[in-house]
Amino acid sequence: MYKLEIDLKRGNNLAVRDRGGSSDPYVKFKLSGKEVFRSKTIHKNLNPVWDEKTTIILDCLSDPLYVKVFDYDFGLQDDFMGSAYLYMESLEQQRCIPVTLVLKDPQYPDQDLGSLDLSVTLTPKDSPVEERRDSTSTTMLLRRSWKRSNKQQSLRLSELHRKSQLWRGIVSIALIEGRSLIPMDPNGLSDPYVKFRLGHQKYRSKTVPKTLSPQWREQFDLHLFEETGGLLEITVWDRDTGRRDDFIGRCQLDLSTLSKEHTHHLDLPLEESRGFVVLLVTLTASSHVSIADLSVTPLDDPQERREILKRYGALKSFSNFRDVGIVQVKVMRAEGLMAADVTGKSDPFCVLELNNDRLQTHTVYKNLNPEWNKVFTFNVKDIHSVMEVTVFDEDRDRSADFLGKISIPLLSICNGEQKSYVLKNKELTAPTKGVIHLEIDVIYNTVKAAIKTIVPAEQKYIEEEPKVSKQLLQQNFNRVKRCIMVLISYGTYINSCFEWESAQRSIISFVMFVLVVWNFELYMLPLALLLLLVWNYLFSRDTPDTEIAFGPAACKIKTMEAMFDWEDVEEDKEDKESEHKGFMNKLYAIQDVFFSVQNALDEVASNGERIKNTVNWTVPFLSWLAIAALLSAVVLLYLVPLRYLVLIWGVNKFTKKLRDPYMIDNNELLDFLSRVPSDVQVMHYRELRVDPGQSPSKRRRPIQS
Repeated sequence: MYKLEIDLKRGNNLAVRDRGGSSDPYVKFKLSGKEVFRSKTIHKNLNPVWDEKTTIILDCLSDPLYVKVFDYDFGLQDDFMGSAYLYMESLEQQRCIPVTLVLKDPQYPDQDLGSLDLSVTLTPKDSPVEERRDSTSTTMLLRRSWKRSNKQQSLRLSELHRKSQLWRGIVSIALIEGRSLIPMDPNGLSDPYVKFRLGHQKYRSKTVPKTLSPQWREQFDLHLFEETGGLLEITVWDRDTGRRDDFIGRCQLDLSTLSKEHTHHLDLPLEESRGFVVLLVTLTASSHVSIADLSVTPLDDPQERREILKRYGALKSFSNFRDVGIVQVKVMRAEGLMAADVTGKSDPFCVLELNNDRLQTHTVYKNLNPEWNKVFTFNVKDIHSVMEVTVFDEDRDRSADFLGKISIPLLSICNGEQKSYVLKNKELTAPTKGVIHLEIDVIYNTVKAAIKTIVPAEQKYIEEEPKVSKQLLQQNFNRVKRCIMVLISYGTYINSCFEWESAQRSIISFVMFVLVVWNFELYMLPLALLLLLVWNYLFSRDTPDTEIAFGPAACKIKTMEAMFDWEDVEEDKEDKESEHKGFMNKLYAIQDVFFSVQNALDEVASNGERIKNTVNWTVPFLSWLAIAALLSAVVLLYLVPLRYLVLIWGVNKFTKKLRDPYMIDNNELLDFLSRVPSDVQVMHYRELRVDPGQSPSKRRRPIQS
């Protein structure tokens, strides 16, 4: 075993990759096809100074260190800036050696791409694994061969893999506002947004148009790992349509200087320009995040299970609202996976994601029926979250290949039941080859879960960029059309009462109209909605339609195949530059309008479908919550005069900003609806079964379970 200490110093005359005549370079080190280190990004600099150190543990000197330089492009594929090899066999051991690596592009070997200055020290190492606590370096253990004869060393590698995934704390960040930012647009204003980076984690805020004092009011959480050093990088950008976004400024925050379990109000000045970013930062310890073998299952221990049930019992309903519950996932095995390698085998590993929490199993090499036998425990912050389980094939020289995926809403889980899930494609619309066997347990506090329903849902760190899709636009248009047709059908039915198409129906409607209008009180509005929910619970749930289970009860909805026509459409991801800038600007403007229409149609259709699914008891927990809210509204409107309720509402609205200037405002009704799945999401969550008479490669449609 050897220890390679690398001091990445600087770059010299690097290649220009941005339109402004500069680049945003960062460096990757790869060994045996695996990335072992990635430097920070230096913005707008062709002669960057990194001064970063890392330590790599390796077991042979025959594999060279592959060094690659990239230009960072947010939301796009990073541009290649050159590469070089460092051959370890030629290094003198136990001596610090200065090295200059000349960067080259294999496709254009004569092009001058600059150089990198670094110093390396190679020393023999006695023990195969050595844990390091130095926050300025990262230790990684690499293997030249995928097969190990030493069982003890393999166990150490597994333990190191497990520890590298677990976070030691949560960084809760509330991005409040920006102050006195510099103008970047010709109108003297900017369209600012903020990007955060903590280790490998990234988050991008929304864009606030045409302002120098933006109000973002966003809250999100990041994980704090031992090896990241706790350095939060913050950059502010100006959004520009049709060209590269302008860099406004940056700042850094050393999280190790902040005390834990306390909210810090910070006004951070931007280093490379004027202006401030206002944050609220809270550091808290993480709980119930673990990876273990099946023999060490937390919830299978009776004493530990009793303690967890007590922690989320009724007596703890009004303490620590962020800790709603825990979920334990046993990943046993998979069967019949797709062969992704030329040898007819795969190297599968499994990734589990719950919102922004991500853990993964080890890799089982050259196997289509892998057995992982691991237990993962996550902390549940929102009971309406969806557990995503994805199986990948590990590749040494490129990114992992997708093998299959499933999405499981936490509220649809039956505790302690081992189930076999058919893997789906990336869009979750059709089955792919393979089955995965899981056993999931969820324990949560009902009161905390109900309160969490009416606060904003946690967003992904980085959302995917929207794509121009004629199919998606047509699909969203059809969804809106269906919602409108339902309203038209109700209107036609009401009009038929006025037209006396059925004398009996018209007489009954007229009598009901007179009685309701004559005796109308405001509390009857929520009472009518309450009666509609009860009616559907008692009668409509027994209709012989498609069954989709969510929780202890099941709802029946219309067959999705008649509502959606899924097609495989390949998106063109290449962005080609054009010299006709005027035409391109118009094209980008049309594209923005297209995105706006597409997203607006999706929003309208989703909200209509969510209202319908609330009434149809698609998610019983949410329907019961709606009944409780409507029942409370009926009682309040019946007992309390309307003027008092309006007065209380108005006083609360007017004084909210005075009571808490940094409060992140929200709409409780929209937050509730965001937890109800739309028809598209219901289809994504549906469990599939394998049709034994059809080969997996020919299956195109989901088969109802």
